[in-house]
Amino acid sequence: MRWASFGARRLAVTGSTRASSACIAGQPWGDDPPLFHWIAAVFGAALGWALPFHDAARVASGFLVLVSLVFIYFAAKSWAHDPDQHGTAASAVLILVGSIGLMVHAHEATTDLAALAACAGALAALAYSQSRPVTMGAAFGAALGAGFLSTGFPVPLSLAAASILAHLVCEPWRTRKGLVFFGVATPVAVAIAASWPLALWLRAPEFLGLWWSITTEAHGGLAANLRFFLEIAAWFAWPGWLLAAWAMWSLRRRWREPHVFVPLAASLVAILGTAAFGPAQDVNSTVVLAPLALLASHGVARLPRGGSAALDWFGVMTFTLFAALVWLGYAAMMLGAPVKIAQYFAKTAPGFTAPFRPLPFLLALALTAAWLFLALRTAPSATRGVTRWAAGVVLLWGTVATLWLPWVDHQRSYRTVALQVKSLIPSDAPCVTGRALGTAQRAALAYHARLQTVPYDPLKPDACPLQLVQGNPTYESDRPDTRWRKIADVGRPGDKIERYRLYERQK
Repeated sequence: MRWASFGARRLAVTGSTRASSACIAGQPWGDDPPLFHWIAAVFGAALGWALPFHDAARVASGFLVLVSLVFIYFAAKSWAHDPDQHGTAASAVLILVGSIGLMVHAHEATTDLAALAACAGALAALAYSQSRPVTMGAAFGAALGAGFLSTGFPVPLSLAAASILAHLVCEPWRTRKGLVFFGVATPVAVAIAASWPLALWLRAPEFLGLWWSITTEAHGGLAANLRFFLEIAAWFAWPGWLLAAWAMWSLRRRWREPHVFVPLAASLVAILGTAAFGPAQDVNSTVVLAPLALLASHGVARLPRGGSAALDWFGVMTFTLFAALVWLGYAAMMLGAPVKIAQYFAKTAPGFTAPFRPLPFLLALALTAAWLFLALRTAPSATRGVTRWAAGVVLLWGTVATLWLPWVDHQRSYRTVALQVKSLIPSDAPCVTGRALGTAQRAALAYHARLQTVPYDPLKPDACPLQLVQGNPTYESDRPDTRWRKIADVGRPGDKIERYRLYERQK
């Protein structure tokens, strides 16, 4: 899980050594820009009196999602061309909340959430670019700079390209105010974006080249990445892409108006920018959800009554079924019945005993009751379909997070593995070599067990008396030679992918 590595990732912000400005568990690491980790470290420090660091830092994800929703609301309200501006703005928020991709990743420690907030902020600033070019130019530049500090070049380049196209295509924006807007936005964006490489150069210049090579490197080909993102969009951006397509069809004669062209251009250019840099991972599409929700909000009121009813019916039936399955699984874990379902949970998480937690149980019960009220008592309206869809997403995520979290944590957490490995290492061992260890695994060892492995050097295989190897449960393809004796073979309960083997060099 992404949170398994966050405790070590805070070293990128709060470390006391020179190298810690770009390290995880003592080793250079520059895959992610720092903004999300800075924000999470602030929450971790501010709430440390009440929560463990990793739980306090977890608040950063929710905070950034909330910021995204606020910005997208104001952007949609400013660009609403319908009599009900509040309804259009609320629809944009509900569509973003109801995006399946956001539900999957909103709780993770991922820098893409900071990029989503930056994108939503840039769209909100663009909405006022003609009325307040200086103020909103500064805000737009700050959003571009924040986007760079979130995920690198894709977000600021995509948003800048979309905004330039809008000022060229949309006749109301071809004014001097557009030049003022960009004249203010450019230096602000450059100054904020340059803060991180400048900090690296001042604090750890040896990492500047590493950071630059990682930031500018493209992962995968444009065509392959683009095909991947378009394929996963069917579920990742649902139902936003469907409503956005209808909005475009309904407003096809007005496509050059800013409220239509800007979110359309931002969505298309963001997909291209994400595909150009890669890699082909669904989480990288998160930033596209903001302009897509903005465009889709114009399609909600224009959706035919039959289409609106179909979306509404599909959402109610789907999330009622899934919520029922979540409760059924919870009952199986707690009561042992139905037997086959209980056996499945026991098989996938060996040794797990489900605890009864009153507060999470009551929260799940309250969510379910609220859902039943919405499903049975909500009056017909243009926004009822997106309202109940968003509520269904909240219901599904909330019930899983409250009722199933102990089971998920038991089989996914690296804490037990890290403590097991630590308990088997002699206190006088000078060092432990890590071989084929992933970033999350090294970070988990450092955070949970205060164990920092040193990189494995094939030219010096005997540099340390202990060697920790991450491998496959079914075979030991990278086992050291016969001079090494295996002293531990551990893994997460029910994990069929990863295994961690500790070897000791025989004297």
